[in-house]
Amino acid sequence: MNVLLFGATGMVGQGVLRECLLDPDLHAVQSVGRTATGVRHIKLREIVQRDLSKYPSFDSDMSGFDACFFCLGVSSAGMKEADYERVTYGLTLAIAERLSRLNPGMTFIYVSGAGTDSTERGRFMWARVKGRTENALLRLPFKAAYMFRPGFIQPLHGVRSKTAVYNIFYAITKPLIPLFRFALPNFILTTEEMGRAMLVVAKHGAPKHILESRDIRAVLHT
Repeated sequence: MNVLLFGATGMVGQGVLRECLLDPDLHAVQSVGRTATGVRHIKLREIVQRDLSKYPSFDSDMSGFDACFFCLGVSSAGMKEADYERVTYGLTLAIAERLSRLNPGMTFIYVSGAGTDSTERGRFMWARVKGRTENALLRLPFKAAYMFRPGFIQPLHGVRSKTAVYNIFYAITKPLIPLFRFALPNFILTTEEMGRAMLVVAKHGAPKHILESRDIRAVLHT
């Protein structure tokens, strides 16, 4: 299986990349992002593109993939809706539309978030935009498309967030994670579980196309 991975330097993307490189069924992974991962591996090819809006023009770099793991995203904090939508919806769809034409047999997995609003009419700006993005992706002619909606994600194996305040938060809450997992087993996932679940769904599919945290965990036990 050949995988295209967007956002491999983000917290989720780092975890997904690790699991991809460990998976014996995966032949090659091509990462695309604004910065290099710093990882060296025989399976890994990297494309560093500062302006990702230009990436869809390179068709030769987008063909021949069985799955795409789209972990690219930005925080909505301090952003106007139009700016957030341009990145979250506009860039994602520009890339996904091109991929669906070049790889009709592709499975596309998009990392969304818990609380995403599929009606596109809720009070929270980020949830509306994420919902619109999910709905548009599900209409594209991929072999299959799945929306992952994780809640709290625990970084493992040296994975770190690009946002310093998040790293401080994770360091402070680390001793409490076992308690949180016991009390809220369907809300907390690890970066390892996210990566493994994406690989399982890419290979075997899932019973539903929108997967909340409990559904993401469930595919690991099927």
